[in-house]
Amino acid sequence: MPNETKTAETAAPKLRFFGLGKLRPYVGRYKGLFATMVVCTILVGTLNVLTPLFQRYAIDNFIAEKTLDGLAAFIALYVVFIAASCVLDYFGTFSCCRMEMYLLRDMRRTAFNHLQTLSVSYFNQNSVGRLHARVMSDTGVIGSTIAWDIYQSAFNIIYAIGSAAVMFALDPILALCVLVIVPIVALVSVYFTRRLTKLHRERREINSEITGGFNEGITGAATSKALAVEQKLDDDFYKRTDAMKRKGQRLGHHRALFSSLIAFAASVALALVLWYGGVITQKGVIMIGTLSVFMTYAQGIVEPIQWSVDAIADLISIKVNIERFTALTESESDVKDTPEVIEKYGDCFNEKRENWEKLDGDIEFDDVSFKYPDGEEYILEHFSLKVPKGTNVAIVGETGAGKSTLVNLVCRFFEPTEGRVLIDGRDARERSVQWLHSNIGYVLQTPHLFSGTVRENLLYGREDATDAELDAAVKSVNADGVIARLEKGYDTPVGEGGNTLSTGEKQLLSFARAILVDPAIFVLDEATSSIDTLTEKMIQSAIEKLMQDRTSFVIAHRLSTIRSADVILVVDGGKITERGTHEELLKARGAYYDLYIKQFREEQQSAANE
Repeated sequence: MPNETKTAETAAPKLRFFGLGKLRPYVGRYKGLFATMVVCTILVGTLNVLTPLFQRYAIDNFIAEKTLDGLAAFIALYVVFIAASCVLDYFGTFSCCRMEMYLLRDMRRTAFNHLQTLSVSYFNQNSVGRLHARVMSDTGVIGSTIAWDIYQSAFNIIYAIGSAAVMFALDPILALCVLVIVPIVALVSVYFTRRLTKLHRERREINSEITGGFNEGITGAATSKALAVEQKLDDDFYKRTDAMKRKGQRLGHHRALFSSLIAFAASVALALVLWYGGVITQKGVIMIGTLSVFMTYAQGIVEPIQWSVDAIADLISIKVNIERFTALTESESDVKDTPEVIEKYGDCFNEKRENWEKLDGDIEFDDVSFKYPDGEEYILEHFSLKVPKGTNVAIVGETGAGKSTLVNLVCRFFEPTEGRVLIDGRDARERSVQWLHSNIGYVLQTPHLFSGTVRENLLYGREDATDAELDAAVKSVNADGVIARLEKGYDTPVGEGGNTLSTGEKQLLSFARAILVDPAIFVLDEATSSIDTLTEKMIQSAIEKLMQDRTSFVIAHRLSTIRSADVILVVDGGKITERGTHEELLKARGAYYDLYIKQFREEQQSAANE
């Protein structure tokens, strides 16, 4: 098995062309496997070059002489020769397969691991589809090209050069009759390879549009039916698939024409060999066996040239894939720990929990100014606020007002542009992101469960929790009713993204998962907006008890739930415009007062309609 731990710097083959140098850390781990590929390719190519010489010997010594003397030894040698070629081809092909699989595994692991280290802003700026393509599609193209095209290219080059050398050794003039078509085949291959590459790229783009349209048609089925736009969606999909058909036909036309021209070139070479070879054979210049060798080479030398051109085109084209993949793996997070912090506290893959201090929950915004990495306007300017341990901070505002900014800074999803966020009196950057996140219980507005069972999802934040602790966390938010309704209880699979459960059930389990961590800081990001009013009232009192002696930030959906908050921050246009208690803000008759009265009237109207 290849050495998977040895560093690439000491072992990598030199891959500098077409951007291949950036793959050195991956290919270099498997120099033994790479060497096996190369050696097998050289030997298999050499044996394939020599194979027609057996044909020559058999014709000249057995058929022409009409004798069977020595045939048994010849057959035995030929069988050994072919067996050796097959064995070498097996090892070469298997080495290619292993190289491809190792490269795919390592590149995808690297990409996925690196994604875990990136900040929230990176995912805000890059779509899921784009990242999925980098991790899966681009690595697939790179792995396949490196493993198979290098093997095929080396084989074809060796076969073409070896065949030419043997032909010149046997008869230079007859060799020229065969090789005269080589430049023509090369030029034709270059032209058609460019055309086919362009058409393949265009077809892939259309295929991406079809895939996107298909996904939208399924995920948005309810919306399309509600809007009665089935016909429009069907027309759009028809146009895309029709464009795909036309592009595929053009691709097929060029491919068929290319193959026909290559076959014609091979036939021309064979005709020249038959014409001139026949003449000189009649004159006794060469033997019939030699003529048969040239006929074999004339038919076989065209395909390696074509394959070599295709392989070079593939190596050129994967430069884009390599650049996109390395752009992902070389991207740096906006939020990262210093080497000194990592040395003491570890990182997300290697935690040094023995050095982690207890987090009490005192938080202070010290003259904080902030703007998003891709924004120009400051969201916060010289903002200061002390949040002692056990304080409940509520953040309210209209939809899209920017209520999550403070929470993002507390959780270090973003770093302050200026100023500091202090945790227990120390700059948050003096301790690791992982230390902070392990002390935060975060419940999102849109709950997310991972594929697996209910138990596995609840234990994500704390794998060593006992069954008793699990039951207590579930009961504390009244999620025990959800567990009771499930056929297999805790061992019930939740499906991809938790799609076998309702939104409310997923949210209750998300609450239980956050509570099980026993965090010092709670963050509820409109966490009860996806739960019905009755269920919300059931868990509201439980949450208030759980928040005692814990610092909490609540982004409120219903203002009636945050009356008892120690401080309420009102966000408008991305800025904090008011702060105070519920009573203080109502007396001020500002934005909070308007929001509260508006929501109060809406709730009364809704109750009256019921």
